[in-house]
Amino acid sequence: MGRPSKFSQALAERICARIADRESLRSICRDEDMPSKSTVLSWLADEDKAAFRARYALAREIMADSFVDEMVEIADNSSDDWIEKKNASGETTGWQENGEAIRRSQLRIATRQWVAERLRPKKYGAKVEPDHGVTGEVSQLMEAVNGKTRGLPNGG
Repeated sequence: MGRPSKFSQALAERICARIADRESLRSICRDEDMPSKSTVLSWLADEDKAAFRARYALAREIMADSFVDEMVEIADNSSDDWIEKKNASGETTGWQENGEAIRRSQLRIATRQWVAERLRPKKYGAKVEPDHGVTGEVSQLMEAVNGKTRGLPNGG
């Protein structure tokens, strides 16, 4: 059986549901039971498929909101921030900051921030106000995250 190329409402709903669940179109279209990416893009450009285009846009907005929720979860999860420090004989001598895990969390947050700002720029993009500088939900979240990490033991 080949890849589907004929538009159907059921297939369009499956694609949109997976996008809303934070899966990329590229990943979805890798599945053999899904249309190719170029097919989906042609459906999105088709004037007769405005309902699909609107549903797809909504799914992308939901994706952005999910990424922002994940940013908060990542920032709140400190389970890997500290690791046991051991001496040469393997005895625990204390705790040390797990810089690799913290940097990975920062990267995960920054990536989600970048995507959310592009998917929903009016909601999550930085807004410049004449007398107040840059404001916006994501920038405020990042300030809160940075403030939280400064309060960690040993200068975190």
